[in-house]
Amino acid sequence: MPSSAIRTFTDPDEYAAAIRGTKAEMMVLGRGHFDAKHTRIELHRLRMQRFSDNLPRIAHSAAVTGRAIINFRIRSGPSMLAGGVELEPTNIMRHNDGQDAFQRSSGFACWGSMSLPVEEMVSAGVAIAGCDLTPPRDMLVVTPPTSAMAKLQRLHAAAAQLAENAPEIIAHPEAAHGLEQALIKAVVDCLGDGNIREDKSAQRNHAIIMRRFRRTVEENPDQTLYISELCAAAGASDRSLRACCQEHLGMSPTRYLWLRRMHMARRALRMANPAAATVTEIATNYGFWELGRFSVAYRSLFGELPSASLRQAPGDLQAQKYPGSAWQFPESA
Repeated sequence: MPSSAIRTFTDPDEYAAAIRGTKAEMMVLGRGHFDAKHTRIELHRLRMQRFSDNLPRIAHSAAVTGRAIINFRIRSGPSMLAGGVELEPTNIMRHNDGQDAFQRSSGFACWGSMSLPVEEMVSAGVAIAGCDLTPPRDMLVVTPPTSAMAKLQRLHAAAAQLAENAPEIIAHPEAAHGLEQALIKAVVDCLGDGNIREDKSAQRNHAIIMRRFRRTVEENPDQTLYISELCAAAGASDRSLRACCQEHLGMSPTRYLWLRRMHMARRALRMANPAAATVTEIATNYGFWELGRFSVAYRSLFGELPSASLRQAPGDLQAQKYPGSAWQFPESA
């Protein structure tokens, strides 16, 4: 049944959890109150989403298998990278089936996504443009003809306006079918006639290293990981791993791991029962043994002491302020 929903968020974890068709994790890096908006539209077979968030952040997502997914910016703005590649407003990024990737923004980000079951994307490519739109082995950046890209962005925006102002139209099966067919045609016109950016071997190798790096991090959530261990798991030298992390994350692997543990500790504090948990217990669970230093860094990053986060009931959270930038902390933090 076709449907639509629009939600706003002041919490990055709730925002990440709302993204359809993927398992996402988000870490805010910048200052200020976090504000985000998510529009989700489900037609008969096509799914589309629109996203906007206002602070620099790193997100990691692992997409579900069986769907052909594209992403594109719907408004120009500060730098935005996916898989270490700059995403321009004139480009479309094609994802492989079930791919996981990092996405990094340096400020306000506004972008959209669309997906179809793989077999339907392939069928539409053959029928409309006589081309093979099987998901690529690695991410591909496509630059469509200007007119085709403009049409796709207009239709995407029009669908979002319907979701906001007239959701009953999207819920009508026949109207949803017409909108779906127009969007599919617009996507195929972009991908079938677009110029594909050459996928360099170094870029592919870096993506492989980052997938191994992320898998190692996820498989050892409660352990302190050392550079030598990460290099062995990723099959890369210290220098190569640092270069890959700088390219994809904008920071060193040590900085990323420290920042991730800080965010995990914050989630645990905010979800814990204050009568049954302590800051010391949670901090040490995530590898922070110097509690005084942990408290200072925590307050600089999140604008409150760990004890204040522990006292907050999950249902009573207000707009979250992020007064500090992750990159201002020393490498040894």
